[in-house]
Formats: sequence, C-alpha cells, structure tokens
Amino acid sequence: MLPRKLSTLIPTTARAAPFTSLPPCRGPQRSLPAAYYRGGTSRAVFFKQSDLPTDRASWDDIFRHVIGSPDPNGRQLDGLGGGISSLSKICVVGPSTRPDVDIDYTFVAVGVKDSQVDYSSNCGNMISAVGPFAVDSQLVPAQLDGSTEADLRIHNTNTGKIIRSRFPVEDGEAASSGSFAIDGVAGTAAKIQLDFLDPAGSRTGVLLPTGKARDIFDDVSTTCIDVGNPCCFVLASDLGVKGTVTADEIDAHPTLLSRLDSIRRQAGVAMGLAHQPDCVPGSVPKIGMVSTPPETQGSEPAVDVLVRALSVGQPHRAVPITVALALAAAAKVPGSVVASVTRAPPIDGSGITLGHASGTLMVGAEFTLDGQLSHATVFRTARRLMEGRVFWKA
Repeated sequence: MLPRKLSTLIPTTARAAPFTSLPPCRGPQRSLPAAYYRGGTSRAVFFKQSDLPTDRASWDDIFRHVIGSPDPNGRQLDGLGGGISSLSKICVVGPSTRPDVDIDYTFVAVGVKDSQVDYSSNCGNMISAVGPFAVDSQLVPAQLDGSTEADLRIHNTNTGKIIRSRFPVEDGEAASSGSFAIDGVAGTAAKIQLDFLDPAGSRTGVLLPTGKARDIFDDVSTTCIDVGNPCCFVLASDLGVKGTVTADEIDAHPTLLSRLDSIRRQAGVAMGLAHQPDCVPGSVPKIGMVSTPPETQGSEPAVDVLVRALSVGQPHRAVPITVALALAAAAKVPGSVVASVTRAPPIDGSGITLGHASGTLMVGAEFTLDGQLSHATVFRTARRLMEGRVFWKA
C-alpha cells in the first residue's frame, strides 16, 4: 500500500466553513448542498453522499433536475449542464468503504436530450477534482505533516478501481494556482497527478475482453480494450475520414456517427457488457478513431498518434482521460489497431503523446515483465468554481 500523509495541521476555524453548515432553504423549490468543479476538460456538480437521500432510487430524478435534463433543445438552460456530455456530469463523494483507500467516489453521466442517468463508467477528467473536493469540503483532513502535498487513494465505486491522486494544498485547501497547463483549458493551474492502479479490466476483468487484439465489426478492424473504462478503437481511414477531422465535421457527417455507434454497440456485446446491441450502455464502451499523425515540416512530429473520441454519442472536444489511458495501453499491444498507427519510439520517453481535437496529452502506461498493466498515469488540473446550494423545481 502506498503511504498516506494525512494529518491535521490547520484548525478548522481557519478554513472555509463547510457548505453543509448553510441554513436550510425555504420556498417552492427544493435544494441540497453542492459544489461545482472543473476537472480536466469537464465540469460536474459535486455532492457529499451524506447530503443525498439514503434511498438511492431517488437520486436519478434529483440529478436530472439539477443538470437540466432531458432537454430536447440540447442546451440544459434550466440546470447546471452545458449542453454537451463533458458538461453533463455528477460526482458523489463519501467516506471510504475500504480499509486501503481514503475516499469513495461515484461518477454519474446524465443524458442531455434524453433522461438517461448512467452509473456504468468512471470519468478520468472529473476524478482530478475528487481529491480537491474531498479536502475542500473536509471529508478528509488536508495534508498536514509539514508537507504541501495531499496524497489520497480514491476508490471509484463504478469500476472498483483505485486511483492515487497527488496535488498541492495551501492553507488547508486544494491549491488552485500553478504553472501547469492542459490543452482545452485556458490558463494555468496547480498540477494534479493521477495514477490509475491496476487499471485493466475495469468492467470486464481483463485487458482484452474479446481475447484478441483485433475484431471485425461492420467490416471495420476494431481493438477492444478495458483500461479505466471499456473502450474500442478503429482507424479513421477505414471510415473514410482524416485523422484531423473536427468535432463539427463529425457532427455534420451524414453517416459517421451512426456507423461508429453501430461498431461501438457490437463491440459492447463482444466485450460482455450487454447481451444485445440495443442494451449496451451509452457511456461504455467509449469509441475513438485513431490515425498516424502527419509529418511536420522540417522537424519531428509533435505527437505519436492522433485520436478523435466520442463520449455518450457526441464527439469530444478533447479526449476523455479513460480513453487516453486505454489508448496508451493499446499502443503497447502488438497487433492492435492503435499500435499499427502509433509512431515508435515515442517522442517523449515518459509516455505516449496523443493529438486530440484541442491539442495534446501525454499518458504513461507501464507493463510488468509478465505482460500485466501495473498502472497508467496522467496529469490534469482542477478548480472549485462554486459551492453553496443547488436548486431544482419540485
């Protein structure tokens, strides 16, 4: 077990008052204590599990109203969603239910135009905000043994996997300012290191759920892999598009989204996630199109592989972190679709550099000598945007 460094240095009176101490609200609307965080290239409403009803059957309706779904206009103007899948998310954080972790975290993907409330996957972007939320809301003490870094082990209840989160703290709260930048987010912030421990088999129990590096669905070569979340990858060229295709071009293409969804659903059945294609969850497996990056003029290529990912049926403006983790692992699997288009050796020995719709992302994947994926690492930023009470109509 990795060492923990949790103790209490700063008295609670010197810290921001926990938002659960706010007085109850009166009036025609219902409300709960909540916070709003950016995590990586996503945003989500955060709840303490203790603030939600003990009857989990009532959670779905609360989450829909809070996010503003379903919205046939796709804008979620009557809630805190942002009209796209990366901004239509809920995170629930509570005390640890395992002796080897510090905190439990449940991720919820909420449909934009439909009423789907999906607990079937993890979110690699939003998990970057889970540790800061746990410290800011005093679910765990800040890092207080003289160190300026928090070191938390987070149990993702969706997948049963553990993620180690390390980030700076200041005055008993997660630091927000820093010099680290990620593509897709303006400005800089404090660096957060996420180590996904033993990430293979998040839902299926194995790295390659079909037992093969390649399968064929709709006459398209596909690699099915389960790292962080179940994912599948296809060649952009097999679908008749360039690897540099934009999200708007994907949306506007007359057949591309339907072809990708057909492949994704068949892959989901082959991976054992459902018995038939129409029962495959919307959030997993995720799907990405990959390609070899074009040569840059007069210099080495800036990235090792291009990826265009979809999340809940929508083209992602960056790349979901769990897709990036799965892609980095697939790049090291001989015979995989990803390995066939990934440049070798990588431009940075620390990991694979991915080119996505908003820039680049470096992800590390380490295998043991016997071929087991030991961990995958990614660096993100996160920030608390709001805390108080969230309201919805009864």
